[in-house]
Amino acid sequence: MDRMSKDAQAEFETCGECAARLHHWVEQHKKYTSEGKCAEYIPALRYANQEALGVCIIGYDGEIIKGGEADIVFTMQSISKVISFMTVCMARGISYTLERTDVEPTGDPYNSIMRLELKKPARPFNPMINAGAITVASFLPGGTKEEKFAALLDTLEKLLGRRPTVNEKVYTSEKKTAHYNFALAHFLKAGGYLECEVEDAIEIYLKQCAIEVTVEDLAKIGLVLACDGFHPLTNKRLLPLEIARLTKAVMLTCGMYNASGKFAAFVGAPSKSGVSGGIMTAVPPRQHKATPFHNGCGIGVYSPAIDEAGNSAAGVKLLQHISTKWELSVF
Repeated sequence: MDRMSKDAQAEFETCGECAARLHHWVEQHKKYTSEGKCAEYIPALRYANQEALGVCIIGYDGEIIKGGEADIVFTMQSISKVISFMTVCMARGISYTLERTDVEPTGDPYNSIMRLELKKPARPFNPMINAGAITVASFLPGGTKEEKFAALLDTLEKLLGRRPTVNEKVYTSEKKTAHYNFALAHFLKAGGYLECEVEDAIEIYLKQCAIEVTVEDLAKIGLVLACDGFHPLTNKRLLPLEIARLTKAVMLTCGMYNASGKFAAFVGAPSKSGVSGGIMTAVPPRQHKATPFHNGCGIGVYSPAIDEAGNSAAGVKLLQHISTKWELSVF
């Protein structure tokens, strides 16, 4: 054990109480669901239980603690952008990928087209906004849209130990209202940034958004990223170290839409959100920290009532509280 004060050591030794504390914090933070609302522009997401709040944390040693409605199945939405970005980086190389999408935050809404119009050449600012994610989706390995999407599922299967499914109802619902995404794709195609046709790029992107997961799934992926691509429970490297670290950097600076800076300041851990209400967080190991999960952990949160930025209202508040109490910030 790291050298620490007696008081700090005593605090660390109360880790058996973590589950009880987490359950209590979830109950405390359910009131914040009233500060958001379910994503109405995607009809299939409109009728989710707005008061739901669930969380799962998986530690380096495999300890799993859950709180609230932790067994609800929901769709990844923009959290899938992390998976497609890593898949393209592994298949095409980091340099190739970053020639087609930058890694700079924008401060703009995730579906904004403004930067593409103002910047010449019109390269997307980062892969966590829709323009960047649609571009990345078109560059997934494979000659057809089916092969490209299968490559993304291959990465997820490696991370989760199972092949996830697509919620066809959500996919169909999103496609009917994807006017902004089609506009972005046409703009990107005109600029030479899409490798496939507009319709194929949008289909791949919307299908990845409709992949079904639980908070435990998100925590599993977060744990692997927290450990720089190494899975501590299987003792296998699943992601190249350089790609895992780059992905965490992009998540920290761009992963929470145009609220990323504030989230980094008050939570301080690489995270990615989705408009279904999910948040995936990777907490790297911290030396000389007398707190639970000081060896690193992955966190998955779900609460479908989202704020104006597109982030889970209660989920962000809960993560901020957990980070403060258990000193999860990387800073």
